[in-house]
Amino acid sequence: MQKEVVITNPLGIHSRPSGEIMKKAKIYPCMVTLTKEGREVNAKSIVSILTLELQCGDRVLLKTEGDREEEALQEIGDLLESFLD
Repeated sequence: MQKEVVITNPLGIHSRPSGEIMKKAKIYPCMVTLTKEGREVNAKSIVSILTLELQCGDRVLLKTEGDREEEALQEIGDLLESFLD
């Protein structure tokens, strides 16, 4: 499954929000990836998330594959689109 999300946090996705996204992704047994401008990374790695340098307004493709993929897609998508601090 996949969906495009837009980063709405004015500060972008820095270390603290990246950690929250990673923690949420690790809850699910499915594969979770983020893609920005053709670069795909594992959302279960904080370092990988940080390498995308996600800024406010960036469009990111969130993909999940495997057990509980629909639930993971919804929850992580909501997290990416929220005002994480």
